[in-house]
Amino acid sequence: MYPWDTIKAPEDDSTLAMLQEFAKRGHGVVMTTPANLTIRESVAYGFCNVLKRMDKVPSNLKSFHSKATFKKEMLPLAGFDVIILRSNPPLDNLMLNFLDSVKDDVFIMNDIDGIRRANNKLYTAVFEDEDNKIIPNTHVTKNKEYLKTIIKEHPQDKMILKPLNGFGGSGVILIEKSAMKSISSLLDFYIDNKDGTTNYVILQDYIEGADQGDVRILLLNGQPIGAMKRVPGSEDHRSNVSAGGSVQKHQLSKQEKELCRRIGPTLVRDGLYFVGIDVINGMLVEVNVMSPGGITYMNKVYKSKVQEKVIDFVEDKVEQRVTAFERRKKLRQTVNEA
Repeated sequence: MYPWDTIKAPEDDSTLAMLQEFAKRGHGVVMTTPANLTIRESVAYGFCNVLKRMDKVPSNLKSFHSKATFKKEMLPLAGFDVIILRSNPPLDNLMLNFLDSVKDDVFIMNDIDGIRRANNKLYTAVFEDEDNKIIPNTHVTKNKEYLKTIIKEHPQDKMILKPLNGFGGSGVILIEKSAMKSISSLLDFYIDNKDGTTNYVILQDYIEGADQGDVRILLLNGQPIGAMKRVPGSEDHRSNVSAGGSVQKHQLSKQEKELCRRIGPTLVRDGLYFVGIDVINGMLVEVNVMSPGGITYMNKVYKSKVQEKVIDFVEDKVEQRVTAFERRKKLRQTVNEA
């Protein structure tokens, strides 16, 4: 995950809510960052912060964060029951290379091969939607002239432009044909780097109703377990809470339920068990697989504890793996004694 001391608003942190729930249940909780992974004698280790057990785990996230104490240990990754990835984009491919060596020994959520496929906004292309009923028409390119042509020829006046590797609403802007004179400089800013390299950008249809906000849905094992509506602030078109948006209760519509039904099996197939999707007017805008947030906000508006469902699932997965291992061990012994 991201470093502990970078958590500035504990009461809003979904990762912290999950860690607190693990601690409440008496599990050993250990944290490390991608930069603290290492190899020792051909075995993957992490320089870790081991959460010291508390007589009573504070129910308040802010208190839990402030009262937590740690001891530092160098620990083998294959020795854990579960590894949960909660690092923010962009994806650290070297981190996944470290985890490749232990993916058969430990339950990793989300699956690292699934994250490789889905870590950026290109992943929505795996969901077949030729008629654009669940996914808005999307273009991904570095070609500025192509982008300008798309904008000029598009039947709508508005489109959405965003960086391929952005998160938390960073870099998402609304562009309009009436401001075509500014498009070239915008594309230069988004695509060109000072070192001569270039970035991909996404140009996407503007969805009617986007100015009213979007819906964040959390899916666990392919099924929705929580949803909230995010409403933009008065001075920003983005509805992300980090960009000043606010949160409201939301009941899933028939179209949103159908969307979840259509994409859920693909997510599970790819080992993407805990996912956050962003939806506008029933259309899938983004799939968040690295560090999906929203748990704490949903808990506040619904007086719920979404993290309990997540940890229940993790415990069940680990138990299944342990049971399968013990069964194989007994069968192997029978074969060896024959």
